[in-house]
Amino acid sequence: MVHQAKTPSGARRRGVLFDVDGTLIDSSYIHTMAWWGAFRQYGYDIPMASIHHYVGMGGDRLVDNLLPGDRDRSADAEIMASHGALYASHWPSLRAFEGVKELLAQCHAGGLAVALASSARHRDLEVMKGVLDSDAFIDGATSANDAKESKPSPDILVAALEAIGVDAADAVFVGDAVWDMKAAGALGIPCVAVRCGGINAVELREAGAIEVYEGPADLLQNLTSSAIGRLIARA
Repeated sequence: MVHQAKTPSGARRRGVLFDVDGTLIDSSYIHTMAWWGAFRQYGYDIPMASIHHYVGMGGDRLVDNLLPGDRDRSADAEIMASHGALYASHWPSLRAFEGVKELLAQCHAGGLAVALASSARHRDLEVMKGVLDSDAFIDGATSANDAKESKPSPDILVAALEAIGVDAADAVFVGDAVWDMKAAGALGIPCVAVRCGGINAVELREAGAIEVYEGPADLLQNLTSSAIGRLIARA
């Protein structure tokens, strides 16, 4: 159970959780390429389209879903390490989507606690936080070290809620992948989806998204009428 933090007025604290890869940072296809390269290094030729479908799921689950069940699993950790190294080689290319800093700032200004609910490796998260350049608007952040089970398990969202002292009933989650929607749904958190990670609106809605926007700039433009806006307006 999350211990509720109170605002100066005594009201329950409200918060918004953001996935990072593919939601705030344009990295979904970089991850796809990194996984593709890692698999090929170990003799697996997996189509990029198949890989992209699972990006946003925890790396351990992604590997298990894409590789043969009768494989030698002793190499899985090495494949994941290879993916990490290939992804890190693209750090200089990482960019935030248009409108991200302004979106985080508006959420913060609206009185919401803001958390980055990321399951990225800690060092990748630190790099991405530097790209976001929005620490003044971020109240908490998680990495893979904060969750026992990866998405679509909700563990990382539980950790993010605990980091900002907010209950699931007082939060909204923003993500780009089917696995984000499923993780939020497991906790009953309303999930707002963005399409900038490359997943279509139909799949996102079928997975549980209550709203779908093209990206952070579109969400920012419609913030007042969104689930986030309604959370800000709650007394």
